[in-house]
Amino acid sequence: MANTDRNPQNGLQGSSYIYKIGTSPNTRAVVSQKVRVLAPSYGSTSAELFQIGVMANFGPTESRTVEQLRGIGFGDIIAELVPGNTEAMTASVERTLLYLSNLWQSTGYAAGVDGPVRSLRHHRWPFDVEQQIVFSRIADADLDSASPGTFTGSGFTGGIQSVAYPNAQSGGGADGSGSHTVLITMYETCWWQDWNTAFSRDSAMLSENGTIIITDVHDFSSVYGEFLATGGDPTIGQTGSIRFGTSLSRGGFGA
Repeated sequence: MANTDRNPQNGLQGSSYIYKIGTSPNTRAVVSQKVRVLAPSYGSTSAELFQIGVMANFGPTESRTVEQLRGIGFGDIIAELVPGNTEAMTASVERTLLYLSNLWQSTGYAAGVDGPVRSLRHHRWPFDVEQQIVFSRIADADLDSASPGTFTGSGFTGGIQSVAYPNAQSGGGADGSGSHTVLITMYETCWWQDWNTAFSRDSAMLSENGTIIITDVHDFSSVYGEFLATGGDPTIGQTGSIRFGTSLSRGGFGA
């Protein structure tokens, strides 16, 4: 009999009732029920990422040092804040342990009933993770986009796309829409940094917890570089800081 808890297909890592998709509220605020996290699944030979269906927590975080520019004889004042290099982003993960599918298998490693991976030292290859914030029907209507993911303004080439849920891939969803717009964040070339679990007499359900360290973060399709159109740039008509906006917005660096 096939292992239905680890049977990657139709965008999910399994086909058992554990991975059954239900309804979620349509609100303007983002709710966790509409956030999907996808990763490679062991057993799949395609480049497709599959939704991890029994994840209880996914928490990305990052930081960087910002140095203070001060000068002797100029009083107690900060002339400028100078950002340093950004530390590698990390993300905490909590996933319910299944007999036939575990944390390692959900990110592409042969483990559990399918292979020998039991430790971080057995990991030889990195993996990608995709986060999808699925829009509600309210947000879809307000976006008013006939072709989600094709917005081409000011150098932005589309961090959103249309996605169909598994039950909507053949004939449309229950609400007749068939798909929703999703905001995509790609976490590229990830490694497991730590892992832990606990067996306790006071808790029946077991979870595996870990932290992934991420090489690069980007949206679905934008081109990144020195002239990426981002907020607060007065040279492209956006509202910047009072300190920098006056001269730069006139198009003259020193003009």
